[in-house]
This record gives sequence, structure tokens and C-alpha cells, in this order.
Amino acid sequence: MRLKWIRQFSLLAIVALLAAACGGGGGDEAAETETETEAPASESEAPSSESESEAEAPVAEGDGTLTVGTLLPQTGSLAFLGPPEFAGVDLAAEEINEAGGVLGQDVVVIDSDSGDTSTDIASQSVQRLLGADVDAIVGAASSGVSLTVIDAITSAGVVHFSPANTAPDFTDYDDNGLYFRTAPSDVLQGQILAEVMVEDGCANVGVMALQDPYGEGLAGFLTESLEASGATIAGEPIIYDPNASNYDAEVQDMLSRTPDCVAVIGFDESGRIIQSFINAGQGPSTLPLYGTDGNTGNALGDQFTEPGALAGFKGTLPLVDTADFEERLLAIDPNLQDFNYAAESYDAVNIIALAAEIAGSDAGEALAQEIPGVTREGEECTDFASCKELIDAGEDIDYNGLSGPIEMDDVGDPTEASFGVLTFGEDNRIDDSLTEFRLAEL
Repeated sequence: MRLKWIRQFSLLAIVALLAAACGGGGGDEAAETETETEAPASESEAPSSESESEAEAPVAEGDGTLTVGTLLPQTGSLAFLGPPEFAGVDLAAEEINEAGGVLGQDVVVIDSDSGDTSTDIASQSVQRLLGADVDAIVGAASSGVSLTVIDAITSAGVVHFSPANTAPDFTDYDDNGLYFRTAPSDVLQGQILAEVMVEDGCANVGVMALQDPYGEGLAGFLTESLEASGATIAGEPIIYDPNASNYDAEVQDMLSRTPDCVAVIGFDESGRIIQSFINAGQGPSTLPLYGTDGNTGNALGDQFTEPGALAGFKGTLPLVDTADFEERLLAIDPNLQDFNYAAESYDAVNIIALAAEIAGSDAGEALAQEIPGVTREGEECTDFASCKELIDAGEDIDYNGLSGPIEMDDVGDPTEASFGVLTFGEDNRIDDSLTEFRLAEL
């Protein structure tokens, strides 16, 4: 059975979904409704506090049907990451179900919006997903957003699995052993970006970063790696408000330090920062500018109408060379223009599904016990169908995904990752002919 992809529906439909989900797994009704997406609830529906929501959340026990909720950006400053992430989840679920499903039942996917840290959309979405008895939640894209909901998710006994969180905060977070990610920590991205900048001749580097765990954390790892490579830092990193109306003052401050290269660590507001550099006569063509996973995508180019405005702008992000995978994603969503974190989303769903097969249960805590082992120290396999064959034969598996070897450690962090170094061309789009790939490991 092929999945039905529904991206928006009314609150009445949500109520109907919850009533069906609470009736237990494995029945015909559950099989008929395989993917649903919820619109953000009103403020009045939000729990009065995070502690209250945690107290009310029952511990998930599983019902025989693996139900995965998504908490990914349909709105907000990382909305450009949403389409490839949703497509990665949808493709994985489709392929899993075509291979016979999990525990003999089709995987059910319930989609929701994460918004960003300026809204309460994520907490409202999480409460509705928990009310629908999901076994795992894939998301959020933003580290800052995940930090606002991780306690509510993990205290309910539900797996919290992000395809894009890179902030180091999660490595030692008290998550009841229920938080995992396929995106590598920014420790690795800081190393790769510093390596690229130094190779390009950057000796005195300016750093600008948005004020949140992702921005400040990556700025710290980047400066450490740059200094370890012999570069100097043009003053302390400029930490800016991502909701500011303009960044002229911050850009003038940076230019006064006379850096020979500047790294901009941010989200969609990065376009306005780059435009401020251009307005000051110091765009990417005259002052080398570099980005990271939060802003390096073709969606950035949509903010510029002047030909060549972004020419030469480089960025790093977790990425693998998977042309065939992109074709499969386009069959799910023909409108995709970026593929950021699609592979990580795809791998997250496959890992969860394989953990359920090994555990013989869809309960969150049972899944969590098996997730790290799915990615290491066993017979290598690269998709759900081949891995399930090995499991059925009694073999231990090592899932090597589309996002890389993963090799997850005991706290749920991947220890190896592939990064892409992307460069924009004269048409303000990423020039695929210039893309290079690098492997990093802890």
C-alpha cells in the first residue's frame, strides 16, 4: 500500500485521528490512515507549562504498530529544511511498508510543524503527537527547538530522534536514554569548515553567529579549530539577534576589524546579513564569505535578485553524494530544490524501524535499547529490506545509511559523518560541479 501524503487539515480531522490512534494498533482503520499532518494549534490549546505537560504525559507502552511523529519545520526560520526532511521520512516509510512493514504492520507517520524558537508551535505539536500515542518523534531541525521539547518527549517514554540537531548540548543531556540523532555534532562541522577556510588562505577570520545553542556552539568549535590550524580570529565572534530588523551595525563592526574572510553561522536571516555586506561593498566576490548547514541551500539564493550576488559563497553541511537518492526523493516531492538533511531523516526512520524489529516491540524504551547497536558492530547492510532479512536470519546488523556510516555511540551521537562543501555560482544557485565531499570522525 502506498502512503497518502496530507500536509494540512482542520482541527476536526486531528480529533478524528486521535480517536482512531487511541483504539490500538494493527487494525484496518490504522492501516487506512497512514500519514497525517497537523496544523498548528491555537495558543489556548498549549499546556500551561512544560512541567505540567510532562506530569500529564503517560509513559508510552507500544501497541504493535510503529507510529512515528514528525516535528519538522513547515514554518519559521528553518522552513527551507522542512521539504527535504519530510520527503526523507516519507520515502523511508514507503519503502519500509513495501518491504512488509514493521512487526507485520505498516508504519504510520503523523506529521506536525516545529516552527522555530520564536513561537510555541513545537510544544503544541508535541502534545498532540503524544496524545496520538506515537512511539518516536523525528525532529526538530533546530537544536534550540529540540531543547524546548526534549523533556516532554523523553519523560513520556517516547524516542526523540533528530535528523538535524548539531548543538553539542545533547551529548550529555539527561534524556533517559531516549534521545538520538543522525546529524553529527558541530564539533565535526567546526573542524571541516576551519579546514576549508584555512586551505582557501583565510588567515584572519571574522565570525558572526546567531544567538542560540547552535550558533554559539558552532562559533566556539570553529574558532577553536581555526586557531589550532594557525589562523587568528578578528576579535570575539559577533553574536547577533536572529530577529533583528537589519544587521548593518553588526556588519560595520565586523568590517572595522578588517578580516580577510568571514563565517556567517545562521538561518534564513543570513541572507539579510550577506546583503548588508554587499551594500557595504564587501560581498562574496570581494570578501570571502562562508556559511554552514543552517543557511547553505538554494533557498538562500531566492533572497537575491542581482546576478552573481552570491557567487563564490561557500558553505559546509552534512551531505553525501547520492544522485539516485535525490531521484527517489523527487518522486515523493517533485518541488524539492534542496536536499539538506533528507538522508539523515531517511536514516532516522530506518534505524527506528530496525530497532523495533530487533526488540520485537514498538514501545519507545524498547526501541531505545536497540538503536545504537543497529548502526555498529554487525553485518553491514544499507536499507531496511536487506537489514530485516539479516535480522530474521538471526544476524547482528550494522546499518550504514545514506547519510554515512553513522556508527552511533552509547549516548546517541554519530561518530563519523560525511560533509559537503558547496559553492554558489553566478546564478545564485549551488554549482553542483564544484561540490566536494569530506569525511570527519570524532
